[in-house]
Amino acid sequence: MTELELALSRTWAEINLDALALNVKILRTHLSPSAKFLGVVKANAYGHGMTQCAKKLQDSGADWLAVATIPEGVELRKNGITIPILCLGQTTPDLAPLMADFRITQAVGDSQNAKALSDYAASNDKSIRIHIKVDTGMSRTGFYWPSDDDAKESTARKIFDVCNLPGLYAEGMFTHFAAADGDSDYTREQLSRLLDAREYLRRMGRDFEIVHSAASVGVLDYPDAHLDMGRFGLVLYGYASTETGNEGSNLGLLPVMTVKSRITAVRNLPAGTTISYGRTYTLKRDSVIAVIPAGYADGVHRVLSNNYGVKIHGAACPVLGRVCMDMMMIDVTDVPNVKAGDVAIILDGELAPIAAKNAGTIIHEIVCAPSARVPRVYINNGKMTV
Repeated sequence: MTELELALSRTWAEINLDALALNVKILRTHLSPSAKFLGVVKANAYGHGMTQCAKKLQDSGADWLAVATIPEGVELRKNGITIPILCLGQTTPDLAPLMADFRITQAVGDSQNAKALSDYAASNDKSIRIHIKVDTGMSRTGFYWPSDDDAKESTARKIFDVCNLPGLYAEGMFTHFAAADGDSDYTREQLSRLLDAREYLRRMGRDFEIVHSAASVGVLDYPDAHLDMGRFGLVLYGYASTETGNEGSNLGLLPVMTVKSRITAVRNLPAGTTISYGRTYTLKRDSVIAVIPAGYADGVHRVLSNNYGVKIHGAACPVLGRVCMDMMMIDVTDVPNVKAGDVAIILDGELAPIAAKNAGTIIHEIVCAPSARVPRVYINNGKMTV
């Protein structure tokens, strides 16, 4: 059995890198021509496979990539990624050697962290590139940009001092929108605060090569927020909305991931039979039940028990009973000729928004959910590989 055949034997995720390349091309048309294109590949590229997606993004003309951790950036460098990498997450200073040696740009949002990075770089004759994080309303990390003029001067001075620390090269400044997909007034207020911070620093003699603010929906809905770079996350993988369905299809974006599973058994069970743990579903009729070897250990949220459906032979088939760790049961009574070995589609561009809604979450969490034991099978230039 080949490695590919083994991957396709149980439950797997097909990652269409050709669709990813098409999405880059489409999104480029929605980005200011002068702005750089950053592809976000943190969290295993939103569950799609970080290294392969990063390579495809680099080959497709992305200018930058973004990760959440320094080890993610190191892995990309070791696998041939040469374009700039920005680490968006707050990072412990003891990883400063990796930032310098692997040319990973670090987001910095406080003076203490910046000083620690500077101490390492200066004492070892190294240089670390940084992007200053400005908190304009996300209230997560960054130098908080206040409304009071006196406080602005104080914060600007802190940022200015960080930018002048030895061993650090302050290449960029950025913020992150908290509600770009639902609160335009607040988003524009955040943008205004970032531009205000940039202007204060300019007056102090400090400018930045790259100022960026908009990610995904922010890029699509706020052209004036493109500035010097747009950060593309979930939209890269085919989704322009996180809660109300896949509005990305209106742009021509293609969902990149399809999770599939191979039916292991088909059973005829009489009316009155209860299904799965806790006996939460009772058959109302004589039924045909397919057993799929995918469960919550594979990334199928248990909350979708009795609350979701998969596709078999093109038909929607409901999940019956509780999703188990490694299996779930599907009603295929109305679908003819279902047999062991047939493929069920657990997740695709149509099902992901449904799964998110039914689970009370967002598409980000749904596509990130397939676990490490679900092999990623890549479609690249029309060829399927592992």
